[in-house]
Amino acid sequence: MLIQFQEYFTLENIYFWSNFGVLPFWALMLALPHSKITQILVNSIIIPLILAVAYVYVIYIAILTDEPILDIFKLYFNLDNLYTIFATENFLLAFWIHFLALNLFLGSWVSRDGVKYNIPKKLVALPMIVIYFTGPLGLVMYWFFRIFYSKKLGFHD
Repeated sequence: MLIQFQEYFTLENIYFWSNFGVLPFWALMLALPHSKITQILVNSIIIPLILAVAYVYVIYIAILTDEPILDIFKLYFNLDNLYTIFATENFLLAFWIHFLALNLFLGSWVSRDGVKYNIPKKLVALPMIVIYFTGPLGLVMYWFFRIFYSKKLGFHD
């Protein structure tokens, strides 16, 4: 049974399902931010847990294939090391899952915060789409919108 599991969960399949698996949750946050279903599904531990399991599995595969796991810490020294690490499919996929999980977390925070401050969902939609592709830029965009709706400037919220 474990062999069948490993045959199905290839790096390509994990990449495919990770990418398309988060899309329904983004759609819920964009279309129905006030919905109880959105609050339950998006703001629960379900998706981070699934992405964490995929992340651990990818690292496990890297260990099985004798990838130099500790070389990952070299990425902080220069861009060449970062390029070398990203040339390895296991590490590239692990970082991609990391990116998807963090952007989904950031998107869910923006969605909840927009509901909290009664910001129109059409106005929150633009930063949310930008967050999906480039997290920090969308966060700054949302922050500017939020200043006008919350009537306060806060750097620590």
